[in-house]
Order: sequence, then structure tokens, then C-alpha cells
Amino acid sequence: MTGATATIEDQLRAILRDVLGVDAARAEAIDDATPLFGAMPELDSMAVAGLLTEIEDRLHILIDDDEVDGEMLESFGSLAAFVRAKRGA
Repeated sequence: MTGATATIEDQLRAILRDVLGVDAARAEAIDDATPLFGAMPELDSMAVAGLLTEIEDRLHILIDDDEVDGEMLESFGSLAAFVRAKRGA
């Protein structure tokens, strides 16, 4: 999957897999309703910074500190919606 052909959701799953060490089968099962922060043990407060940095790098967006909140990281769907909005998609 390249950045040009992969959906935002596919790219986010790959980032979760790479940054958090989530196995491929588990990453593939992640959907919009999957809870993230507070529910996914790998995504603790220390991992958030690495995750957001990787999202910025791979998806070519800039995430301001004041944009990071619990709502954005509540579920996979809310994270994907945030990224789509940042990319103007």
C-alpha cells in the first residue's frame, strides 16, 4: 500500500501497527467504533506523542498541541475524521 492509494484508515492502521506494535490481524480488525485512548493498552499517554508525530510525518499534516484532546483519540473513527479534516478531505 502506498500513500497515494491507501485510504486514511489504512494508513492509520499501519501507523498503529508500527508505533504501538499492534499485530496485523488486530490492526485489520480496527474499525470506526474501536475505542483508542483509555481502552487500547498500548496507547498510553507516553505513546500518544509518538503516534501523533508519526501521523504528522506520514500523512503530511501539522497537529497543534491545542487540537489534541480526548475526543480526538476517543475512537478510531474520531481520529480518522480529525485527519480527514486536517487534510481537507
